[in-house]
Amino acid sequence: MNNKKATPAKPKQPLIREYTVTEQSDLLPFLLDNVTGMGRNSVKSALSRGQIAVNGKIATTHNHPLKPGDKVSVSKERIPERPPLAGVTLLYEDKDILVITKESGLLSIASDKETQLTAYRQLMDHVRAADPASRIFVVHRLDRDTSGVMMFAKSEAVQQKLQEQWKELVKERTYIALVEGQLKKNEGTVSSWLKETKTLKMYSSPYPNDGQHAITHYKVLQSNRSYSLLEVELETGRKNQIRVHMQDLGHPVVGDKKYGARGRGIGRLGLHARVLAFIHPVSGKEMRFETPIPKLFSNVFRTV
Repeated sequence: MNNKKATPAKPKQPLIREYTVTEQSDLLPFLLDNVTGMGRNSVKSALSRGQIAVNGKIATTHNHPLKPGDKVSVSKERIPERPPLAGVTLLYEDKDILVITKESGLLSIASDKETQLTAYRQLMDHVRAADPASRIFVVHRLDRDTSGVMMFAKSEAVQQKLQEQWKELVKERTYIALVEGQLKKNEGTVSSWLKETKTLKMYSSPYPNDGQHAITHYKVLQSNRSYSLLEVELETGRKNQIRVHMQDLGHPVVGDKKYGARGRGIGRLGLHARVLAFIHPVSGKEMRFETPIPKLFSNVFRTV
């Protein structure tokens, strides 16, 4: 009988080690100061072989500038290149959530009829490039022709928490709407009960408590005889809510033929999700993401 005691296995080093930059530096001196078990020649080799990344992008130059908050990854193997994103800009990513801006014309997720390129599919490829087991989960959507800020979860548990506690966690959802005509009031509120037709078009029911209650607050930022630029805040988040309520006001969103627009338009829907502010579902930290008003919306007020 062998009574020899087994030698405890040495803990394996993770395949990828991550370091957070705390002060400005070039990449090579930062690596030499922070990465243990690697000499100068090993670090230089790792750089040339594509085993070093800064904020998810491979870095190969010794003098690559670093600033506080940057994430430096050191891998035992070559880091796979993440696929480029089309119509999507990544604003924030951690282990729990992704925050992006989506361009007008890109689907948030595929539908039964539409299976082309979507924000969801691209972001799934993005997270799987770093870890093939990773997934993302839909939290909310933007219409194909609406641009702006969106959030995705990176686990089912986080998705569930965000959806179940949406009203408590989300502190601000502000849109910019370019609508037809000049509004009589500089600010106001639209409240109605929304229903959906068999052709999937939303409308305000004439009867109280008939459908889903929807409340939209608006404020005029700029206007002329042809257009008004509105800041719109959602108290509820119903399908096509802003588009229906603007039609109800008699000032449909520019380019929105489905909901009453008659003008020539600007080449896209005049709706942009400008601000998303929320409590992080895991850390509890307050987060706020604000994007600029699309130039196409402002251009209609330029005097020739």
